[in-house]
Amino acid sequence: MPLCHISLRAGKPESYRQAIFNQLARAMHETFNVPEDDQFMAITEHEAASFRFSTTYLGVARSADIVYIQITANNTRSIEQKKALFRRIAELLAYQPGIRPEDVFVNLVEVEKENWSLGNGLAQYA
Repeated sequence: MPLCHISLRAGKPESYRQAIFNQLARAMHETFNVPEDDQFMAITEHEAASFRFSTTYLGVARSADIVYIQITANNTRSIEQKKALFRRIAELLAYQPGIRPEDVFVNLVEVEKENWSLGNGLAQYA
């Protein structure tokens, strides 16, 4: 039950944002075994003055098209699954909507399964 927060510079068309949603869901389905109907994502757009990033940190040449993707998920995946997820997200976003792999910044936040309530005030996984 990943929860995804995506941040990017303002000004991209709806089709671009929808492609991010679609490709991110596909990558999680393929590498993290997330069900196809398990899609909880939000995009936040920022004006240039409110969006900062390093263009060179760790030798990665980033552009103003950088996209931050923060995924909160259960702490049940292996390191190999995490590596596969990061790689697949970059591959799919390069294909559509055309984001350079250098501009795909992913942060995975892992939590215990009992830390979720998916509605009705219940702890469904506890």
